[in-house]
Amino acid sequence: MMTSVAICRSAWVTGIVAVVLAWAPPAHAEVKKIVIDRKVSPAFDGTAFGAAGQFETLAGRAFGELDPNDPHNRVITDIRLAQRNRNGKVEYVASFFLVKPIDMSKGSHLMWHDVPNRGGRITIGAAERAAGDVGLSSGWQGDNSGNTVPGENNDYVIVPVAKNPDGSPLTGLVLGRIVNARGPDSRPMLVNANPVPYKPVTLDTTKASLTTHAFETIDGTIGETRAISSNDWAWARCSASAPFPGTPDPAQICLRNGFDPTLLYQVVFTAQDPYVLGIGYAAFRDVASFFRNATQDQEGTPNPLANQISWVISRGRSQSGNFLRAFLHLGFNQDERNRKVHDGAWPIIAGRRVSLNARFAQPDGALKLYEAGSEGPQWWVPMADPVRGLPAAGLLDRCTASKTCPKIIEHMGAAEMWGLNLSPAWVGTASDKDIPVPSNVRRYYIPSTQHGGGSGGFEIKPLDAPACPGPNFGRGILAANPVPHTETVNALRFHFRNWVMKDTPPPPSRYPTLTQGILVDPTKAATGFPAIPGVPEGAPTGLVNPMLDYDWGPDFNYVDGSGIPSKIPPAIKHVIGMKVPRVDADGNELGGVPVVLRDAPLGTYLGWNVVAEGFHKGKICNYAGGMIPFAQTRAERMATGDSRLSLEERYKTHDGYVDAVKGAAAKAVAQGFLLQADADALVAQAGESNVLRAQNQSR
Repeated sequence: MMTSVAICRSAWVTGIVAVVLAWAPPAHAEVKKIVIDRKVSPAFDGTAFGAAGQFETLAGRAFGELDPNDPHNRVITDIRLAQRNRNGKVEYVASFFLVKPIDMSKGSHLMWHDVPNRGGRITIGAAERAAGDVGLSSGWQGDNSGNTVPGENNDYVIVPVAKNPDGSPLTGLVLGRIVNARGPDSRPMLVNANPVPYKPVTLDTTKASLTTHAFETIDGTIGETRAISSNDWAWARCSASAPFPGTPDPAQICLRNGFDPTLLYQVVFTAQDPYVLGIGYAAFRDVASFFRNATQDQEGTPNPLANQISWVISRGRSQSGNFLRAFLHLGFNQDERNRKVHDGAWPIIAGRRVSLNARFAQPDGALKLYEAGSEGPQWWVPMADPVRGLPAAGLLDRCTASKTCPKIIEHMGAAEMWGLNLSPAWVGTASDKDIPVPSNVRRYYIPSTQHGGGSGGFEIKPLDAPACPGPNFGRGILAANPVPHTETVNALRFHFRNWVMKDTPPPPSRYPTLTQGILVDPTKAATGFPAIPGVPEGAPTGLVNPMLDYDWGPDFNYVDGSGIPSKIPPAIKHVIGMKVPRVDADGNELGGVPVVLRDAPLGTYLGWNVVAEGFHKGKICNYAGGMIPFAQTRAERMATGDSRLSLEERYKTHDGYVDAVKGAAAKAVAQGFLLQADADALVAQAGESNVLRAQNQSR
């Protein structure tokens, strides 16, 4: 039977706010009430998944409260300045989305707790459903921007704002940037792909500053800077048909003379009412704890998973993986009753911590200039940080002390090395020694891959150049990188389930190290990168995105990445060098786990690309990857001066290439990084491909 609850969005959001303000739960903190807004049963068109049978989905909201004086919550920045209810507690509302077998007795009793990325709701895939697993996606990002604005089909958390003790507004400086804008139309300030989540206190432009930068280097050197007169810009929406000064709008900037695409525009303004965003960690903790441990809420509504969950694994990709690393670092894997929340944690393609637990934080940031997220330890075990003058600390210090650390699998690839500050997590800020990986952690590096992996397949025609992630950054000059993560992730999921549920250890960690002689400086000479036609001269020298050590002011906690940043924009105290893997004669990375397309290559696969045009022309294309295909014949490569062997020289024939794929697949299966079913599918794909088919011998 299919059931659903239709909700008018505006009335629904208004109702949420009314309930938050009026609801006064009992004294003990945690999730107090759940509301199921929509239920679909059976879901997925009634499909039955193996022995688990049919599934259903439940979308709803969890109403929770926090004791700001509880040691489990005191780490949350500004929680003591948040509005409290009559019991002295701080309230929040978090959305959730459950995917579960209709008959829970047929399930595996394992729950995946997925971290939404920028509000995007997550559902478990067919493989998890076939295994009888439960999926839970729940909100944590409360900045009310982009896809985190409360809605019916996304995940969010509603948190209070902080006020001064006398009830007056808290204010602070906020920075916004606009790049590659042209012409008379107004532009919003963006952080990554979403609007900056704060608005100016006043639309009086004399109370803010707008400057232009002629250029910026990757290490934060700023070119000629000019201030735009307060008379020549407005907080307004405008266009060619509705010119300056336009219609007042606190989210848009309008210029009298329009935008120049050769310049970057930077505005610093005073905002008020900062969200207490660190509550998002506690909400994520408490929602998981409720569904794992409770039988019903305090109004008697049954927990639909009551007494059916034995294990929980949290999982997050990119921004969401950074959230998990910060969640563990700040001690949130212990709930208010001192129970372990997640048995396993899987931060995926993540190498730092999300910037959430600071006043006026912007958690959408992805390491553009002046974006936080690399402060404090990025490594698991306690290590001193002499470069930044910080004490010995590690991400697992708090959960080690409380004995609530989960089993952890982390996997990442080349794009995280080149674009997302990964190497200090392995070798520290001095880059002088390999930092140990503790016994409860497995680290797997997927070499020569872009952020999240590519589309896979064995196609000799290059893909289109990728868009450079970020606000209007343009495109890369090289084709997109197709090397996938998919099959590797399938194998890791298999191992993680067995590790958590049966205590069967997964394969040993596999990643490049200094000791192996594989981690080196990010230069063409040190990596051994070959001369390849079509690659910018000197690349990859100068392309890596370095870690920048910012001065955020005296009220910022540089170990936790928490507190109050008061210097906006911050000064750069140190530019911290990165390390990257060496490459082979083809330019493909050494070290890491076996991957079939990487080990039976059709070209050079890169974790970096180069911006084709615009303000950032010639710089790294953020965390997009690239690919340079091999020539098909020796004559073709000799004509272009390509040192890399052609497909014909490598594999001779189509059957020779299929044999290479078979060998690479067998190697990956033997080492535990490829499931046999996936290996068979890859070999079949290679057999059907056009690699070295007769009709493709010439172009």
